Amino acid sequence: MTESKARKELIRRALEIEPTVHVGKDGVDDALNNEVVQQLKKKRLIKIRVLNNAESDTKEVAEEIAAATNSVIVDVRGGVIILTDKRTWDSQCQKKTA
Repeated sequence: MTESKARKELIRRALEIEPTVHVGKDGVDDALNNEVVQQLKKKRLIKIRVLNNAESDTKEVAEEIAAATNSVIVDVRGGVIILTDKRTWDSQCQKKTA
């Protein structure tokens, strides 16, 4: 499966889940990164909501979290970030299409 198809599949799966991590005015810190790592271990695909009172741009927040947690950005739309762990990303990209 190509990266584009893998991305579409993960976005489709993410439609069914609610944001479980919220980034507010405190921004990205160690506690937030630890929470993201724990949730990725458990769920493998999560949504993060960047609230309006956050100081940073959503794309910048996504890149910062992904770098700190060794995860992959699936999509960024509005104030929502979809992240997955590298293992899930690699397995989606290597799937054979019928």
